[in-house]
Amino acid sequence: MEIRSDVVTRFVKYVQVDTQSQEPENQAGPHPYPSTEKQKDLGYMLVQDLNEIGLEHVEIDQWGYVTATLPSNVAHEVPVIGLIAHMDTSPAASGKDVKPLFHENYQGGPIHYPDAPWQVLDPADCPELGNQIGNTIITSSGTTLLGADNKAGVSEIVSAIRYLKENPEIRHGAIRVGFTCDEEVGAGVEHFDIEKFGAQYAYTVDGETVGIIENETFSADSAELEVKGVEIHPGFAKGRLVNAALIAAHFITRLPRESAPETTDGRQGYLHAYTVKGGVDRTVVKMLVRDFDDEGLTRFEDLLRSIADDLRREFPKAEINLTVNEQYRNMRMHIDKHPRVIEAAMEAVKAAGREPTLGVIRGGTDGSRLSAMGLPTPNIFTGGHNFHSTREWVSAEDMVFTVQTLVELARIWALPR
Repeated sequence: MEIRSDVVTRFVKYVQVDTQSQEPENQAGPHPYPSTEKQKDLGYMLVQDLNEIGLEHVEIDQWGYVTATLPSNVAHEVPVIGLIAHMDTSPAASGKDVKPLFHENYQGGPIHYPDAPWQVLDPADCPELGNQIGNTIITSSGTTLLGADNKAGVSEIVSAIRYLKENPEIRHGAIRVGFTCDEEVGAGVEHFDIEKFGAQYAYTVDGETVGIIENETFSADSAELEVKGVEIHPGFAKGRLVNAALIAAHFITRLPRESAPETTDGRQGYLHAYTVKGGVDRTVVKMLVRDFDDEGLTRFEDLLRSIADDLRREFPKAEINLTVNEQYRNMRMHIDKHPRVIEAAMEAVKAAGREPTLGVIRGGTDGSRLSAMGLPTPNIFTGGHNFHSTREWVSAEDMVFTVQTLVELARIWALPR
């Protein structure tokens, strides 16, 4: 098996399956799981591919989760390791009719899109492109996502497992493979049975820059502001009309600009008003609240409550309701209890030929909730970039390095200790 050919061929095949998930508020009636049935189309394809490789216990369950086992080929006891990626793509842009384009021997400079001439992938906006000179860059044609998030991870896991299966001289313990649905809408492990999965440690393959192992995520809550106004003909509105849309706009303008996603980075948290829907009689604002520490979340949420209280005093005829819901917590508090899970990943990167670094995820992964559920699950890179965007891209060479890292990870876990 030639790794590059295998992983790139799989990737091209998988991204052409539309697996876009759907936000719950955009679904009519009871919320199905997965949120879109088409995610299972890729699931059935993966079942066929994993069976062809010769894995055991290959199945897709009622929820769309695909799982399989590569049995151990060593006599001594080795922890069972899980490799996990999600099949769905983001609702942020279309994942239908993806046309992967290959930009061979990239020599720097902007990349243009044939189906979206107004759009450009510019190294000035994406410095990581500067590290790809001579490599093959894969993009979409400009009107869809590419799907590297997370079909690059899916492809890399399948290729690594095939490589291990075909090269039995590489010693490894039992490896469980898991592909999830609805990660992009925050429900990736809603029905995931970690006892049935049977791994002692796991890794999501859902990161970006190669060499970076991520052991921290945001702690995350969601917030919703509901404003109920009084609608009346504007010609007779004086003293009577209460404009919910206007009050919601006041709320948004009072969110601190220095705490927005576009003005923060690194370990800084943010408040993000990402959806506004409604009109004069009722308007709803949905928000993301993110920080690496629970204390930071509390400060942000106290600020939201304070703004809502101010608006109640300013607009006493309006009904203003603010609700906050917990989503997930920083996975580091769980992963730090199991240092070997990070040590093995760092050793694997080094064995594959790069110097590893620890990083943080300015977001969440399935690993956030899996770690809280008792399965320590840090995040490994895929080589993809600009996720959730029609400017998404991945390097073929970085996909190969990710496969090599996963192979080394399997080997390192099997070393006698």
